[in-house]
Amino acid sequence: MIPPKLEPPINPALVEHAQKRAEDAQNQVADAITRFAGSMTFVYLHVIWFACWIGFGVEHYPFGLLTMIVSLEAIFLSTFVMISQNRADAKQQVVADQQWQTVQEEDQQNRELLDLSNQILALTEEVRAAQRNGGAVQPTSKTTT
Repeated sequence: MIPPKLEPPINPALVEHAQKRAEDAQNQVADAITRFAGSMTFVYLHVIWFACWIGFGVEHYPFGLLTMIVSLEAIFLSTFVMISQNRADAKQQVVADQQWQTVQEEDQQNRELLDLSNQILALTEEVRAAQRNGGAVQPTSKTTT
């Protein structure tokens, strides 16, 4: 039996970043254009458009107007590719910032655990020393409560 495919976990920082990004109308338009331009529908429409342009003889070879239109489209699409890249970089930065914060919190917790371990070690040494001496436990300057 094949186990069901689980959805990837969603990073809360990325959800918050996406919500902030979605508040801006310009970002919504850029995201929609980028999604469409990166689809096979976009490719199929261009194949049909070029075939019709040439097939119906809208203009004669060397297709100056078509070349100009396609060049302008390429300029705009390259801009949207850069916008998409900037968005991806921003997402990576959000994740990196959250990971750095987590590392800092874990480092602090590790220091606290190390301090507690040292205190436990000092208390254990005191108990063992008292057991060897057969007397009461006498606190040393190492332990603090």
